[in-house]
Amino acid sequence: MDSADKSDTLSTAERNSQLILSGSLNKAILSLSIPIVMNNFIQTMYNLTDTYLLGKLGTDEMAAISLVSPVQNIVINFGQGFTLAGSILISQYVGARDEKNAGEMVNQLFTASVAFSFSFAFVCILLTPFIVGWLGAQGNVEKYGCTYLQIVLMDLPLLFMINLFAAVSQAQGDTIRPMRLNLLGVVLNLFMDPLFILVFHWGVAGAALATMLAKAPCAAIALADLVKRNKPVFLELKLHKLKPKADKIKRIVTIGLPTAVGGSTMQLGFLLMTKNVLAYGSSAMAAYGIGNRINGIITMPSTAIGSATATIVGQNIGAEQSERADASYRRARLMAVVFLFVSGMILSRGFVSTAMAGIFSSDAKVIAMASDFLSIMAFCCWTNGVYDTTKGYFNGRGQTVITMLIDAARLWVFRFLTLFIFSYVFKMKERSVWFSVVASNAVSSLILWVIYKLGRSRST
Repeated sequence: MDSADKSDTLSTAERNSQLILSGSLNKAILSLSIPIVMNNFIQTMYNLTDTYLLGKLGTDEMAAISLVSPVQNIVINFGQGFTLAGSILISQYVGARDEKNAGEMVNQLFTASVAFSFSFAFVCILLTPFIVGWLGAQGNVEKYGCTYLQIVLMDLPLLFMINLFAAVSQAQGDTIRPMRLNLLGVVLNLFMDPLFILVFHWGVAGAALATMLAKAPCAAIALADLVKRNKPVFLELKLHKLKPKADKIKRIVTIGLPTAVGGSTMQLGFLLMTKNVLAYGSSAMAAYGIGNRINGIITMPSTAIGSATATIVGQNIGAEQSERADASYRRARLMAVVFLFVSGMILSRGFVSTAMAGIFSSDAKVIAMASDFLSIMAFCCWTNGVYDTTKGYFNGRGQTVITMLIDAARLWVFRFLTLFIFSYVFKMKERSVWFSVVASNAVSSLILWVIYKLGRSRST
């Protein structure tokens, strides 16, 4: 990175920080969330490329990835809980102009990320055959699932380094460099995926290897950038700096553990959902995977606005501007809900959802199921706007226990309860899964909003 790039990077972070603390809230939200949307879409392209190419190979390959992806996400979400905690604390230190403590937090976050990613990757790789068997997979689905999961788990240290870089950058108001870094990874993956899958005929193993190898140079670049001293907050690779500090670790755990438990518990719920879906056959499993991935793209702007909300609220709380923090949340919530309502009305049209599902499968049965799933989810996806931004508001304030409880309840209480009702009372078969997803998301969003309103009424 030359000197011009350095000055541009610094001015971007400084400009966004000024917007967050004293400028236009609309501009602040958009300045942070648009690069996050692009970054999230770029990251999603890893899985979408696998989904598209493996969908051409067969339904078993598609079902295998859909089945084991929640296992990977459980581990990732647990670790990201602590990364998010560090990002929240760094943003609060940045808002308070306390660069010394912000830098120390980066060092502690690096130590925790390295220890977690290597240890969990090792344990989970050993347990993969047991986990896939417990999910009920058999035959080719079991074989492909084990192969894919064991390989993608090897890239956890690489992924966590990239996520650490993104968290530190975003906390300072810079969401552009993480986007650029992930774009590099996607370009590499787009080249290697068809090479390994279609040319070398490595199937699911090729898809997993392409994803892992694409992340390697990105992780190296992330580490090299983190240690550069041309930013107010950077990583110091010195043993005495990386030694765990009780006060910092305690703050990370206090804020991060609820998020980690909530996120991983939610993903465990997704895992059990896939087990329920698999009972309806591999076609339903493939349709469920396609529907979730496409829905993830549609709701991506809402997720990004929620992440931006956490940063904006965090910096304003650090600067002791609680009213501005609340105003930024309300503005972000309106933007997310309006966007999802409009896009959801479009995607819920049958001909649109069918065309989208047809991109990822040539199986008529899978396309019909995925289209039905998409139409139902899209019609009510605006509730995700409430959920994502309100969750971002509480996370930015460091009130992660609230989001942990709602994350857990969304899957373990609301989703499984509605799944039981739709499946055993109304006998809706695979559609019971589709409606349980919508119902649980709506209920969770309402509860989060009510908690926010009750908190506001007590503070006024």
